[in-house]
Amino acid sequence: MGLSVEELGEELKVTAQEVLGRLRSRQLFQSPWDTAAFIVFLAFVGTVLLLLLLVIAHCCCSCCCSPGARRGSPRKVSPWKERPKGVDNLALEP
Repeated sequence: MGLSVEELGEELKVTAQEVLGRLRSRQLFQSPWDTAAFIVFLAFVGTVLLLLLLVIAHCCCSCCCSPGARRGSPRKVSPWKERPKGVDNLALEP
């Protein structure tokens, strides 16, 4: 079942003491693998933040900086949308 409030408080206190002890000894990671995993995690978080920044910049620039947006002119219709798509099947003609 679940932990009681007292047990949870005691567990948090032990964890806080352990973290503070590592900070005092300046040894945050127990092995080189811990350090490598932390670096990989930071690289992943940095990549995600960079991608989010690029998406936000793209959205802002496409809304504000497009040539038609400043003048208020309507957007040009693509030539592909003007022509019907597909091929006429002449074998079905009478």
